[in-house]
Amino acid sequence: MEASEHSYSEKRSTKPGANRSIDPRTQMASSNGQPIPNVGQSDSKLELFGFDSLVNTFGLKSMTGEQAHTATSPRDGEDVGITIGCPKETEPKLGTMMGVFVPCLQNILGIIYYIRFTWIVGMGGIWQSLVLVAFCGACTFLTGLSLSAIATNGAMKGGGPYYLIGRALGPEVGVSIGLCFFLGNAVAGAMYVLGAVETFLDAVPTAGFFRESIIMVNNTLVNGTSAGATTIATPSLHDLQIYGVIVTILLCFIVFGGVKIINKVAPAFLVPVLFSIVCIYIGVFTAPGPDASKGITGLSIITLAENWSSDYQPTNNAGVPDPNGSIYWDFNALLGLFFPAVTGIMAGSNRSASLKNTQRSIPVGTLYATILTTLMYLLSVFLFGALATREELLTDRLLSAAIAWPGPVVIYIGIILSTLGAALQSMTGAPRLLAAIANDDILPVLNCFKAYEGSEPHVATLFTSFICIACVVIGNLDLITPTITMFFLLCYAGVNLSCFLLDLLDAPSWRPRWKLHHSILSLIGASQCIVIMFMISWTFTVVSLALASLIYYYVSLKGKAGDWGDGFKSAYFQLALRSLRSLGANQVHPKNWYPIPLIFCRPWGKLPENVPCHPKLADFANCMKKKGRGMSIFVSIVDGDYHESAEDAKAACRQLSAYIDYKCCEGVAEIIVARSVSDGFRSIVQIMGLGNLKPNIVVMRYPEIWRRENLTQIPSSFVNIINDCIIANKAVVIVKGLDEWPNEYQRQYGTIDLYWIVRDGGLMLLLSQLLLTKYGFESCKIQVFCIAEEDTEAEELKADVKKFLYDLRMQADVIVVTMKSMEAHSDINAGANKDPEEEYASAQHRIRAYLSEMKETAQREGRPLMEGDRQVLVIEEKVEKFLYTMLKLNTTIVKYSRMAAVVLVSLPPPPLNHPAYCYMEYMDMLVVNIPRMLIVRGYRRDVVTLFT
Repeated sequence: MEASEHSYSEKRSTKPGANRSIDPRTQMASSNGQPIPNVGQSDSKLELFGFDSLVNTFGLKSMTGEQAHTATSPRDGEDVGITIGCPKETEPKLGTMMGVFVPCLQNILGIIYYIRFTWIVGMGGIWQSLVLVAFCGACTFLTGLSLSAIATNGAMKGGGPYYLIGRALGPEVGVSIGLCFFLGNAVAGAMYVLGAVETFLDAVPTAGFFRESIIMVNNTLVNGTSAGATTIATPSLHDLQIYGVIVTILLCFIVFGGVKIINKVAPAFLVPVLFSIVCIYIGVFTAPGPDASKGITGLSIITLAENWSSDYQPTNNAGVPDPNGSIYWDFNALLGLFFPAVTGIMAGSNRSASLKNTQRSIPVGTLYATILTTLMYLLSVFLFGALATREELLTDRLLSAAIAWPGPVVIYIGIILSTLGAALQSMTGAPRLLAAIANDDILPVLNCFKAYEGSEPHVATLFTSFICIACVVIGNLDLITPTITMFFLLCYAGVNLSCFLLDLLDAPSWRPRWKLHHSILSLIGASQCIVIMFMISWTFTVVSLALASLIYYYVSLKGKAGDWGDGFKSAYFQLALRSLRSLGANQVHPKNWYPIPLIFCRPWGKLPENVPCHPKLADFANCMKKKGRGMSIFVSIVDGDYHESAEDAKAACRQLSAYIDYKCCEGVAEIIVARSVSDGFRSIVQIMGLGNLKPNIVVMRYPEIWRRENLTQIPSSFVNIINDCIIANKAVVIVKGLDEWPNEYQRQYGTIDLYWIVRDGGLMLLLSQLLLTKYGFESCKIQVFCIAEEDTEAEELKADVKKFLYDLRMQADVIVVTMKSMEAHSDINAGANKDPEEEYASAQHRIRAYLSEMKETAQREGRPLMEGDRQVLVIEEKVEKFLYTMLKLNTTIVKYSRMAAVVLVSLPPPPLNHPAYCYMEYMDMLVVNIPRMLIVRGYRRDVVTLFT
């Protein structure tokens, strides 16, 4: 290893008195890096497995991400785990009934069923109401199947659907849909509050501060004439706003009290819901009562037939039919109004952290709640359609209370308590959803909403309350429900697409217990969600999708990457495998050829400890890509034994990967442990890459410091690397003057000069074109210099090269240099830092001294001429000729390319059996006085083509 070369190897410090003979493999560690106590290792009968982590409780808990406590009783030679503070008390876990089924049932049976469902039956008729319920129920049922599949594929943490979608489709999709779902829950809280206030004001009209009378004209025509008019009093908008804001503030104080208080109060809201539904069904079968309205006919076939068809009418903002109303209803509008009545299937998954068995409780509770409520809604369509006339269905906003047994008061109380309970659940779940998104630390802007373990999300709760109050101020229930519908449908579509993608990829980790051909059912469910969105409102759909897209774009730009093993990464992986198989190992056509540079990071010089690669080498790697297309492989070599240096190599690889990301280079990092640079590079050039994705260009720095630092091992390593590239059929690009290479912001002027000496498949031409695509070189012009042996060949060669460049769509000036002009003496000392003739004489002297010393050593030891462990053959005439050729080429380059931004010249291969020292002298003679040069050698393949 050269003394001045940068190396990742570091000396390992050992504690005094440590037993150095212990195999480090015997120090067991858990998967999260915590040491495992070596309990009873001396008594173990499985000594063969002593260095591995045996299966035990600690290991199993570490696999699931849980923190297992080590034994607190100290033993000889063991580390004692110390836990500060008291052990955390675990909250009681919930089962399927109370943890999933009841919350889903309570959220689904909400305000829509009580004060809007009879109106929907009257407006859409029985048959369209049946279609409406079946359509929405099928959507939620398919979503429930997808939810069950993902939930049964592994353990769930907090976050509900956000957690499922984010872990399946990636953090960007998860955050965008999760934030929209948070808004949907926050707006749903306002809807429930308005429903409770509206019910209260209808039950107690004197409690209102304002009164509003609405004249409704009956649209039932008798012989072409109107049947009459009815005056109906409805709650004032201002009353809804005042009471709604007050109730929202009170609920906010309850939520601030903590989840324990909410969990104690929430079950009390279920009893009024179930009891009120039972009272409604009793009232349906016992109607009409003595004080019933004339429109309540009781269950009647005639009424059923009259209400079978639809009767859409314009209404005012309160939903009362009015010929002069501004709101026009159809099936799509009813769909937007009714769909929130079937939402709530995520209530169980939102409580995943509190469930005993998520993989059983979520699918059983969710699907049973969905099926039960859908059947109840279908039955209610027939019962309400056969119970009252259409006029009664459309005008009596609380018909369910009017028919309930034993009286309306029970229904009023049930509606108010159930809606307030649902509002409380929404205002409780929405802040926790926002806190879960913030805790994942994807968006720094959400850091203020973080809630640490064991604490309440107070800031998120306050923000949710402001959103609820803003929606309550709107005061119109029918305007709020379409907004909720879009956000919930967006979430349902995300769940279905997550399941579809996971099932389509069918990765080995995809093993759900509830899998019923979800690749088809999930796609149908996702399509149904999108169709429902557009059926309800094109405007709301475009706005919601645009909002989700903006959040997605913002997260992509500003968010932090989360390695969750999402489905998209699996899709990329499978796509890469299929593409790699389709490429095969056949020769790539020049039209499809892309440079895949292998950046040899060993800089032939010293670098700071925290810089694993020369910065300008990373900048040059970006210059070899067109519009970011392509991939670079950054490699470095750690000197030493693999068993001893494996951990150092891993640390170096992490450091190099971080540096690549910092330099915005699209590439990967690889670290090889080897005894020497030559051995390590030989391994790299043989095994790196797969199929046609193997690196095809080796890029490294020219070792300018080898003579200054007296690094005698560099010539042999340098020659071995070039020979290995030639044998492995890899192109080579050597950068001379790397310290002076411009970065991406330094603009260059002048020319890019190509000294095209040997056929290289067009690689040198391609590199010059790639340089022109970069900001730093886009103002430069290309000059191509060709060497002609005779003056008579100059014009013919120039015409041929011009024609060739024209066919390649490349603009360049062609200059032909003859051998005669190269032999002619020219005064170039004024433009050179060093006199070439003096450099030539010095090189001759050094070569003669080196060869003389080599011969003396060989004669003294009685062996052939050897350089290291390689036998060489020295023909002094050829050495002189090669050195002189480099002198003439160098003087030509300095003469014509004194002001060039960069010079590209063909790389001469190392002469067979020549000493590596001589080759380095040749190369030094070639690059002297040229500040910035690319020495290029192509390989036996064309990288450009004339044909389209």
